[in-house]
Amino acid sequence: MRIAVLGGGHGSYAAAADLAEQGHEVRLWRRDAVAFVPVLQSSALRLKDVKGERSVPLALATTDLGAALRAAELVLVPTPATAQADLARAMAPHLEREQVVFCPPGTFGSYVMAAIVRAAGGTDGPSYAETGTLPYLARKHAPDMIAITIRAKRLPVGVFPARRAGEALEVIRRAYPAVHPIEDALSAALMNAGPIIHPPLILMNAGPLEHFERWDIHNEGTQPAIRSVTDALDTERIRVREALGYAPTHYPLRDHYTTDQWMYGDAHDRLTQSGDWRERIDLRTHRYMREDVAYGLAFLVSVARWAGVAAPVASGLLAIASAALGEDLFADSPRTLEALGLARLDRAAMGRLLHEGLAA
Repeated sequence: MRIAVLGGGHGSYAAAADLAEQGHEVRLWRRDAVAFVPVLQSSALRLKDVKGERSVPLALATTDLGAALRAAELVLVPTPATAQADLARAMAPHLEREQVVFCPPGTFGSYVMAAIVRAAGGTDGPSYAETGTLPYLARKHAPDMIAITIRAKRLPVGVFPARRAGEALEVIRRAYPAVHPIEDALSAALMNAGPIIHPPLILMNAGPLEHFERWDIHNEGTQPAIRSVTDALDTERIRVREALGYAPTHYPLRDHYTTDQWMYGDAHDRLTQSGDWRERIDLRTHRYMREDVAYGLAFLVSVARWAGVAAPVASGLLAIASAALGEDLFADSPRTLEALGLARLDRAAMGRLLHEGLAA
C-alpha cells in the first residue's frame, strides 16, 4: 500500500520505518530540510528494536508535500495536535478524494483537519480518522535512527464522518491490523491517553523537572499519590464517555500499569526499563504541556461542561497549569468546543455532524 507519513517526530519516524519494513511503499515528508539531511541523503531510516538494529529503505524521503501525498492511499499524521492546523492548510491543495487521513492520536484533529481543508477549498472527499495513542512507544537515538520499545496491541479508531467508517477502517487496517472500530471521532478523541497520563506527571513532578537536567516521569516520577490523581482524572474521562452514550471498553488507564489489556498491552515496565524517557522536559514548551494540557485537557474540560459532567480534577489541573505558565490555557485553547464553534450544538446536532460530516 502507498502510505504518506508526515512529520519529523518520534511517531512519524517509527511509523515510516515500521511500515516500510512490512513492505509498504512509504513516502516520508518532513518540513525541516536541515534536520532531515541524513534521511534525505540515504532515503532510509535506521530501526532499532528487540530484533536489533538495521537499515530500512524508504520509497521516498522528501520535503515536497505534494510528492509525498500524490496517489497515497493512507496519509498518516502522527504529529502533535499543535501542528495539525498548519499541516491541514498545507495539505489542502494536494489531498485526493479517496484518501484516508489518519491521526494517531487526534485530540479531535480528525474533525479539525477536515474543517480546515474544506475552508481552504480542498476536496470534501477524504475521510479522517483518529485513535487514542501513537501506535508506538518510540524515541529517536540519532537524526536517522528510531528505537521502538513497543508496538500497540489495540487501536480503537473513530472516523469523521462516521458514515465513511467502513471504507476508511479497511484502509487503515492494512497498515495496522490492531485497529478496531468505535463510534465516531468524538469517541476516539475521548480515548486520547496523553491528556490523562501526562498532566499529572508533569505538574506533580514540576519541582524535579525544573531542578534536574533529566528526569524520568514514568519511573521515579510515578508514585502512588500521582497514580491516584491519574486514576481520578481518568474516571472523569470515562464518565464523560458514558454520559454521551459511548460503549466500553473505555481503556481505563489503570490497565496500562496493572494488566495487559491496555492499548500497548503490558508496557509500563518495558517503558521504564528502556531509559529512553529520562529526558529534559521544559514545562513551558514541551508537548506534554502545549499539546496534552493546552489542547487535550482543555478539550476534555470543554466536552465535560457541554455534556453536563462534573470534572473537578481535570479543571483543577488545567487551572494549576495556567497558573504555572501565567496563561489562561482554557480561554486561549484552539481545541475547545467553544473555540471550534461546536458548543452551541445540542447532542442531536452533534451526532448528525459526527455521522454525516461537514457537507450535511
